[in-house]
Amino acid sequence: MDLTTLIAQCRKGDALAWEMLVRRFQARVYGLAYHYAGNAEEARDLAQEVFVRIYRRLETCTDAETFVPWMIRLARNVCIDRLRRMRTRPQTIATPVEELTHLVASGQDPGRAYEAGSRKRVLHQALAKLSGVNREIILLKDIQGLGLPEIARMLGIPVGTAKSRSHRARLELAQEVRALVGSEAEGLGD
Repeated sequence: MDLTTLIAQCRKGDALAWEMLVRRFQARVYGLAYHYAGNAEEARDLAQEVFVRIYRRLETCTDAETFVPWMIRLARNVCIDRLRRMRTRPQTIATPVEELTHLVASGQDPGRAYEAGSRKRVLHQALAKLSGVNREIILLKDIQGLGLPEIARMLGIPVGTAKSRSHRARLELAQEVRALVGSEAEGLGD
C-alpha cells in the first residue's frame, strides 16, 4: 500500500493501516531515538511516545511527501524534550545482580561477535565524540536520509549553512574514526 493511501486509512481510524504504518517506520524511529538516548530501553520508550504523538497529530501532516520529514522532526523533538527532562531530574536505578541473568551470552563465539561489531562500535564511539550540532547533522542527513533543504527547515537555518555544517560534521567524524582506529591499533601492540 502506498504511503498516501496508508495515511488516509489511518486518518479514517483503520487499525490495520495504523499497524502497517508503525511497522514501516518503527526501525527508523527507533534508530533515531537510540542515537539520542544512547540505550535500547530508553529508545524503545521514546519510539513508543513518538508513535503516540504521530497518531494524535496525524491530521496536521498535509501529505505523504512531507510525512517522513514531519515524522523525523516530531521524533527529534520528543527525544530532545526527554533529554532536557532527564538532565533536570536524573534517574538512578539500582538493579540487583540476580536480575541480570538474561544478559548471558548466547550462541556466537564472543571473539567473533566482537570482530563482527567492531566497525559499528567505532562508528558509534566516534559519533558520541562529535559536537551536538555535528552529530545531529550526521544523524539527520546520513543516517535518516533527509535532504539539506529539509534539515535546514527543521533546524531553522539557511540551506547553505546546513551544507557547510554537513561537510564539517563529516570531516569531524572522519577525524574521530581515524583517532579511534589508531588508538585501537596501538592497544593491540601492547
